[in-house]
Amino acid sequence: MSKQDLEKNIMEKIDTGQVKLKSKYVFLAEKLGLGTAFAFSVVLSILLFNLTLFYMKETDNLQYLSFGKNGILAFLESFPYALVIAFILFMVLASYLTTKSDVSYKKPFGYIAASLIIFIMFLGGVLTYTKVAEQIEMANHPFGIFLMRGSLEMRDRGIAGIVFETGEDYLIVETPQGLRNISLNKMEEEIPEIEKGKFVVAIGDTDEYDFIAESIRVLEKENMPIINRGINRKFIQKPNEENIKTLPPELMYFKEKDKVCIKDCLELKIHPKKCFDDCLNAAP
Repeated sequence: MSKQDLEKNIMEKIDTGQVKLKSKYVFLAEKLGLGTAFAFSVVLSILLFNLTLFYMKETDNLQYLSFGKNGILAFLESFPYALVIAFILFMVLASYLTTKSDVSYKKPFGYIAASLIIFIMFLGGVLTYTKVAEQIEMANHPFGIFLMRGSLEMRDRGIAGIVFETGEDYLIVETPQGLRNISLNKMEEEIPEIEKGKFVVAIGDTDEYDFIAESIRVLEKENMPIINRGINRKFIQKPNEENIKTLPPELMYFKEKDKVCIKDCLELKIHPKKCFDDCLNAAP
């Protein structure tokens, strides 16, 4: 078909309504919308990747891997699935939008997708040197709460917190959920020397009230800043030798009889060590 015949054929289709012309403004609007959606998905992908790195670095998640294969279940339980899934979805969206752009006709899709992934991960890594993720975590708005809420949820296989009181076969620790009792009766290794005020992380299992520890580590508070901030928010006034007798503990994970006993001890100004010993070791 000659050029003249092709032009004639196209004009006939336009005249009969088989082909409709679009205004240049419609094309411009579509291109602008596509570009905005692509930029939005890339920015969110970068932010979500940064939040994933931030979560794993500043919570108890990676700490469980220090326990070897016994810590894998606790690691998987505390893994930031919501962040990773959201990151993958926006990555897929950004990759899909590139197929609708002019760029996809110039370069193979595999090359574009790989370049996009490297670009997003690089910028997400660069953001770790800023306080963007920390500001999102501390802002207490729906976006941050939804994405970071798993960082402070109670674990069934792991626990992290600040030692509030110690006993021969138990620890009472401050956690973002309140005071919890860690039973040391089933420890599979020698119990390390643990002092009040130290930060500990343990793996094991949870019964109805207590956390039954199998292995425990003493760490620095700086290793898990998010957990530490969660504890600070739960216990506004940190206990010390001066105020510990009057501070009402958040007894969320104790049997009702133990709660009553411990509160009675505090009201009578009995030292916490004797209080916990008497209450937790009392006959059922």
